[in-house]
Amino acid sequence: MQELIDPFKPYLNSRFTSRCTSVQQLFREIRERGYRGSVQVVRRHIASLRKETAEPVRADIPSPRRITYWIMRPTGTLTEREQNRLLDVRIACPDIVRAYDLARCFHDLMTNRLGALLHDWIRQAEQNAPAPMRSFAGFHRQDLDAVTAGLTLEWSSGKVESNMNRVKILKRAMCGRASFRLLRTRILTRP
Repeated sequence: MQELIDPFKPYLNSRFTSRCTSVQQLFREIRERGYRGSVQVVRRHIASLRKETAEPVRADIPSPRRITYWIMRPTGTLTEREQNRLLDVRIACPDIVRAYDLARCFHDLMTNRLGALLHDWIRQAEQNAPAPMRSFAGFHRQDLDAVTAGLTLEWSSGKVESNMNRVKILKRAMCGRASFRLLRTRILTRP
């Protein structure tokens, strides 16, 4: 029976350190997450946490890339397991909660072209966001008019940038191997 609680120990430990010490409450919470063991096992684990005799638990921490993937996907497309893992991460790290909220808000600004709200978003991000998010917001403040226009207007230089990237890749691939005439031909004939 003891091994049934092992996957839930990181969650119990984080909830216990956030001052939720009710065994019944914690039992209900992990039961909703799929725990199938008894309340006595939970009670023993919480007692060991109170006595500070519990073994340290290495949490199954997802990679930053995985967390970013969960944050940026539409909420309805996450599986139940992914939603639970994201919730665990958000409970364990308050900085991720703030970053999550700001990232979702910025995503909405971009997809719905709400450039007029960018100034408010930057102010919120600079007040109490994690350092990388504050840096990102400060970078946008430096060129606020251009970023606001980019988030408001329907015109984009994306196709030009894409074509320039293609030309640079061809140029680097052919560097020192062929003449300018061949490079020109490849650029003009390749779609």
